[in-house]
Amino acid sequence: MKIGLLHTTDAAGPPEDPVLGQLEEALHAHGDETFRAVVSDEIEPLIAQLRREAPDLVFNMAEAFAGKSALESNVAALLNLLGLRYTGSSPSGLMVAGDKALTKKILSFHQIRTPQFATVYRGALDSVGNLSFPVIVKPPQEDASLGITAKSVVHDIKELFEAMNGLQKEFNSPVLVEQFVEGREFYVGVLGNANVTAFPVIELDFSKFPADKPRIASYAAKWGDDGEGSGAEFAGTESVFPTNLEPELETRMQRVAVEAFEALRLRDYGRIDLRVTPEGEIFVIEVNPNCYLERSGEFARAAERSGLAYQALVERIVELASARYSR
Repeated sequence: MKIGLLHTTDAAGPPEDPVLGQLEEALHAHGDETFRAVVSDEIEPLIAQLRREAPDLVFNMAEAFAGKSALESNVAALLNLLGLRYTGSSPSGLMVAGDKALTKKILSFHQIRTPQFATVYRGALDSVGNLSFPVIVKPPQEDASLGITAKSVVHDIKELFEAMNGLQKEFNSPVLVEQFVEGREFYVGVLGNANVTAFPVIELDFSKFPADKPRIASYAAKWGDDGEGSGAEFAGTESVFPTNLEPELETRMQRVAVEAFEALRLRDYGRIDLRVTPEGEIFVIEVNPNCYLERSGEFARAAERSGLAYQALVERIVELASARYSR
């Protein structure tokens, strides 16, 4: 099978994402032929390459277009227009999951618990629930924790206005104001279409986190103060398989993750981020279709924990996508 690896480049980032080489190695071991295709702000060269290469399947890892993650769904839409088969979620799934406010509305319709929220933009207010401080302030259409800092958790009106003003200036978009859920944070990987399964749960351990910072997966906690893995917040977090988790709670989290994946009509694979209160209440805080597939990342580690080694995981994603087009 000829598979195109469709990915995004970032002029400010590293020259090559390590997942590209890892996917190539896994696909070559399976006997597949691969080529790379870059999504940049020039669409014509990409279209010409895809038509010339005529892949049997595109492994869609594109996370943005022209540097804007809110346009990610348009990449999948382009693949649809070109009549190409591809892995991962559809344009509608990516669009819905990429808009945190819209995600929360759909989850609420399906009676899947998510924190109360409101969106605010230029004086317009939408979806006000029973909000009370503390709240966390986020850009609703950015991923990778962009725009989320230690100052995103606010405790009074003055802090709220300051955080909202900063985000509206930076992103020129509505601001999501969400009830801050105190508790533990977990990631649940899911895989499948007709029969979606959930992997073992991974916890984001904050035990070494700076005591003066709110325990959230901020940009600094995920990527470091400089985006390259430095700083106290980055050093203070670790993704671990919890050893003190009740089996009943893990089963409930896995069930909620599958329900969220299906409610948003996502495809093939994804990761659901949860917060769990000390009382055992489970809240969905983010849904990530086409999640990061780096070998040492949470999704691949959880798959391996379930008995699905990296090569087998990649092969399974290809099989799931291919099966959708054979019907």
